[in-house]
Amino acid sequence: MPAQGKHRRPKSTSLSRGLAAVTTGGAVLALPVIGATSAFAAPAPAAAPQQAVAPASAPQANSAAKTAPAKHSVVAGETLSKIAREHSVSGGWEKLYEGNRKIVGENPDLIHPGIKLVLGGQAAASSDDKPAKSSPSAARGASADRADRSERIEAAPAAKAAPAAEKAVTYTNDLDGWIKESLAVMAEQGIPGTYEGIHRNIMRESSGNPAAINNWDSNAVKGTPSKGLLQVIDPTFQAYHVPGTSTDSYDPVANITAACNYAADRYGSIDNVFGAY
Repeated sequence: MPAQGKHRRPKSTSLSRGLAAVTTGGAVLALPVIGATSAFAAPAPAAAPQQAVAPASAPQANSAAKTAPAKHSVVAGETLSKIAREHSVSGGWEKLYEGNRKIVGENPDLIHPGIKLVLGGQAAASSDDKPAKSSPSAARGASADRADRSERIEAAPAAKAAPAAEKAVTYTNDLDGWIKESLAVMAEQGIPGTYEGIHRNIMRESSGNPAAINNWDSNAVKGTPSKGLLQVIDPTFQAYHVPGTSTDSYDPVANITAACNYAADRYGSIDNVFGAY
């Protein structure tokens, strides 16, 4: 038996099977078959409506505008304190100076007209912040302001150094204190005399006893005995009494000042008296 040649039966493709089905069945099945094996691009989905996107630069610009520190251009006659007060700078002039130290310099009392001060934040020195050339009138105003400021600075220590109201001087209640108090009253009244001259005559007349009285001399016989430290009779005391002192002739200060007033009138000064007077 002749050997039969082996032939590989070709496999029909999906397209062939589809065509065969069309032939035998009479129904048009090619489109579904072809559709099952062929890829069609799905209809593109409707494009989603684009949302309007605000430019990113706008908010940033607004934010920058809000946060950008304000500037102030200095004019003649202004001070850091005045500028800080007018613009309500938090921290006052000290904070304003701290933020503008590079522009102002080391002396906060001297700011040049034309420089621009940053009212918030830190300022960097730039060419725009250099002092502008001022007119002669502005220069004169700045000079006047500096002179006025210098006067205030110089006057401030003087005001601080002004002594407080003088305290009332107190004197000891003894011969030394009586003489010193009498000398103070005499100086106010223009009555001459020294501590030594008064002390010398007191020791001779009463030995420093303010209650001393002479009841034996001619004045005592007349009813007007000599009294007190400088042994003054009542008529003399009354005639030469110094206002502001006691009217009691035994009072040490009143007795001394009245006696010195009498001695000045008769002898030129109590210093010129060396005996009974």
